[in-house]
Amino acid sequence: MDSALTTIGLPIALAIIMFGLGLSLVPDDFRRVARQPRAVAVALGCQLVVLPLLCFGLVKLLDLPPLLAVGMMLLAASPGGTSANLFSHLFRGDVALNVSLTAINSVVAIASLPVITNLAISHYGLGDEVSLQFSKVVEVFAVVLVPVVLGMLVRARAESFALRMDKPVRTGSAVILGVLVLGILLDQRSNVGDYLADVGLAAALFCAMSLVIGYVVPRAADVREAQAIASSMEIGVHNATLAIFVAVEVLDSTPISVPAAVYSIFMFVFAALWGVVLTRWLARSTEPAASAAA
Repeated sequence: MDSALTTIGLPIALAIIMFGLGLSLVPDDFRRVARQPRAVAVALGCQLVVLPLLCFGLVKLLDLPPLLAVGMMLLAASPGGTSANLFSHLFRGDVALNVSLTAINSVVAIASLPVITNLAISHYGLGDEVSLQFSKVVEVFAVVLVPVVLGMLVRARAESFALRMDKPVRTGSAVILGVLVLGILLDQRSNVGDYLADVGLAAALFCAMSLVIGYVVPRAADVREAQAIASSMEIGVHNATLAIFVAVEVLDSTPISVPAAVYSIFMFVFAALWGVVLTRWLARSTEPAASAAA
């Protein structure tokens, strides 16, 4: 998909989304990790270990074509998206924890994303077709993290402006992702029926299981309700834009980006439905979630 949408639009889209993340961050979001280590450790364990293993088992069970299987693993290795914060806020999660997890996981992914993706590439014998060089990933994340730092600087110097821009940037991020998904599906329109048939079930199951695991595992580890909801949204709502960017711009393979595009179709719907299930039937309405407004 060598077009203005990817060569110009995709990097700009990713920069806007990460700038929006920066607008929501303050240095204390990183320090908070030390104050609630259990919630952070459990969530990161799910994100970095459980999800890739779950995804690998799923793609093997469903016998996905190699390029789509690698795309699923790339998606599983991608950190949580900024929209997770919005869903967490809507459904009484600990938004402060979401922000911290997104920030930490975005940094950890510099190392974990290429390792997981390259293992998948090697497993499927695609080394001659695609390769994810660590140096290239570092360059990508450097570009990605610069807008985050700029957003944090803006927040530090003009907090009222950053707060006013929070909702418009989030809305814009969702619109941008929608345009990217549409662009990918149009670009692959000759194969889109086969792709949806091949990867639709895998993407839907992976999304649903990610959301459920993100809640059940922390609760089993005695993590507070609001933090478990935050973990669920963080683990289930991936940074699909980053996965698409790496697939198209780094791996130079539009088919590898298709799982992230298809996942995005399910992601927002499933997260909203799961949030309703949590708040109406599973979550303890009597448990205070004051930190959700943090």
